[in-house]
Amino acid sequence: MTNLTEWMNTELPEVVNRMEKNILLSNTLQQNDGLDLAGRNEIYEILDDLLAALFPGCYSREKIKTHEINFFLSDILRHISFKLVKHIREVYKYRCRKDNCTTCNCDERAIKALTSLIESLVSIRETLMEDLQAAYDGDPAARYIDEIILSYPFVEAIATHRIAHQLYKLDVPIIPRIMSERAHSRTGIDIHPGAQIGPRFFIDHGTGVVIGETCRIGRNVKIYQGVTLGAMSVVDKEGNLLKEKKRHPDIEDDVVIYANATILGGNTVIGKGAVIGGNTWITRSVPPGAKIYNKAGNGNSKTFAVGDM
Repeated sequence: MTNLTEWMNTELPEVVNRMEKNILLSNTLQQNDGLDLAGRNEIYEILDDLLAALFPGCYSREKIKTHEINFFLSDILRHISFKLVKHIREVYKYRCRKDNCTTCNCDERAIKALTSLIESLVSIRETLMEDLQAAYDGDPAARYIDEIILSYPFVEAIATHRIAHQLYKLDVPIIPRIMSERAHSRTGIDIHPGAQIGPRFFIDHGTGVVIGETCRIGRNVKIYQGVTLGAMSVVDKEGNLLKEKKRHPDIEDDVVIYANATILGGNTVIGKGAVIGGNTWITRSVPPGAKIYNKAGNGNSKTFAVGDM
């Protein structure tokens, strides 16, 4: 058939009918479940507004003068509050429907979660300023703090994470993951909202970094592109995944992890002040102050710690 109009009139309706049937049979996110199917795009807009509130003039849509900051913040935070509380309420109700819960007051929980997030923005920004200072101190190419805010992908990734993590701690479902995956798609940095990350955290370059849900990262940690802080497969005797178990490593204060290192396992601890070289594969704990690196020999690459030779 070469006539597109004829095809749309005769064949397309059957495709539409089959698509509709498939969607209705398999889709778990139906409107009557209480979840706004179009909500993801509005969450993106809310996240942009939250970033603008944290960094007026950098993430805002227009330049904000000093004497306008109070008005700008009052306006944008009211706007965020009205929009976000609706989505928090909906995801609470959605989970209650899925879990057959009849005891929760989802409206009250949503207001509490929303107000807790807004009230935490000052402390989130204070921590982010420490992150920015760590980036400035740790990157010889950085000339100005503003340059870092405006151009470094880790800023959007870590700012989004600190917002999403606050919602995660408040047991808000779905929304934190939507936020973190938006940052992942835009920056190439994948941080699960459950990960606990201390201040003065810096990801240099950033592309390909993965930080898992149960990872704990201390203060003043610096990592480079391609680093994975991941999980070993955690299953029971029947082979079922154990989702509530600690699966990802702990990174103590003042650690540096170079490009493409992979650190796995919920019992793995990288001790304070350790340096992890590039392209290493680590599945057991490293003592404080150790230096781990790869040494190639006879065509094979092995991981050594200083003092093991």
